[in-house]
Amino acid sequence: MFSRIMVANRGEIALRIIRACREMGIETVAICSKSDKDAMYLKQADITVCVGPSEAEGSYLNIPSIISAAEITDIEAIHPGYGFLSEVSHFAEVCESSKIVFIGPKSDVLKKLGDKTEARKIAQACKVPVVPGSESVIKSQQQALDVAHKIGYPVIIKASSGGGGRGMRVAHNDISLVNSLAIAQREAESAFKDPSIYIEKYIEDTRHVEVQIFGDNYGNIIHLGERDCTLQRKHQKLIEESPSPAISERLREEICKAAIKIAKAVNYTNAGTVEFLVNKAGDFYFIEVNTRLQVEHPVTEMVTGIDLVKQQIRIASGERMNIKQKRVRPRGVAIECRINAEDPNNGFRPQPGKITFYNPPGGRGVRVDSHVHAGYQVPPYYDSMISKLIVHQKTREEAIACMKRALGEYVIEGIKTTIPLNLELIAHSQFASGNINTNFVENLLLKNQHS
Repeated sequence: MFSRIMVANRGEIALRIIRACREMGIETVAICSKSDKDAMYLKQADITVCVGPSEAEGSYLNIPSIISAAEITDIEAIHPGYGFLSEVSHFAEVCESSKIVFIGPKSDVLKKLGDKTEARKIAQACKVPVVPGSESVIKSQQQALDVAHKIGYPVIIKASSGGGGRGMRVAHNDISLVNSLAIAQREAESAFKDPSIYIEKYIEDTRHVEVQIFGDNYGNIIHLGERDCTLQRKHQKLIEESPSPAISERLREEICKAAIKIAKAVNYTNAGTVEFLVNKAGDFYFIEVNTRLQVEHPVTEMVTGIDLVKQQIRIASGERMNIKQKRVRPRGVAIECRINAEDPNNGFRPQPGKITFYNPPGGRGVRVDSHVHAGYQVPPYYDSMISKLIVHQKTREEAIACMKRALGEYVIEGIKTTIPLNLELIAHSQFASGNINTNFVENLLLKNQHS
């Protein structure tokens, strides 16, 4: 087992990893930018190193600076969390060449699955259904039009090297496709340093279902069930739950088997998530593999009782996975709401600023993953998520009731947040019935604007 790990991230996920390490008796080195250097969560780490300015490009994305800090502090492994460098194969390669263990998949796997067009080919080779689309990255406007005409509108433009809704645009005709291409490429370049994009058929009225997978260095690969991430805004998840309330046991088994097939095809190690779209008829289509820990990993932890971060660390240290597939038996229902520092009534504009009052909810089955507190200054440089509220109850009805109560207790003053929107979504009759799709939030917001 490792004796000292670097946490190459910030905020909620950095604190989450530090806590897991402390419970395992592992020392931690936390990196930070200048704007984060006084953050209270850093006091939980054994060593803190400032690696650059406030902007992520010079700090949390600065590979030379992070590696220099790693060498100075004599760490054995780096946990990248999610976002930033967590899916960058070059960073994993640099770690490997520096004799530092990257807590995640091997660099060659990151490279294969990080290219979404290559990931599609792997899925097709495994006979897993994929959404119709381009077979390679789009290199010209004419190629994009040819693909769209072949598969039919609407289509969706996606960044080849990323996710999280960045570099994604839906087009319903030639004009919107041409106009959206350059925008998507600029977003992809800005977010992932790679302007490559590809095109898929945009399947409407679908659910977003993903499978949590784990693999060790000895060829053992399992799944930990699925999560339903259908409630999204601009392809960014807002609310996640496990298990999915809208798929049958037969479909659940088929999707999980498909995820394992893809993972085995690349000898996957550590944590990952295989994502699918499911239509009304019960057909499912592979989208992509997120080669890292997910933001929504707590819902899987709650229903399985497995600490995913500790499991990641054990696998990376060379331990054989001690979880057998037949013993993975999810219990109850877990729901997670992402709390973002945004103003939903003003185009979801980010809300940097000082939190003047902070009162998180509690009670049986309630979990809050957050690094903020009264007096915390939300910086303008990073993702706007400041907290995750998770509940776990015996039934879905009880979980929804618990989440309503917890959201009602959650008070954050000084800035605007998405707590009111989350409460509206959780309390909506269509969410309770499970009758939703990936366009539900956008349609609801549009309806609210005109009412």
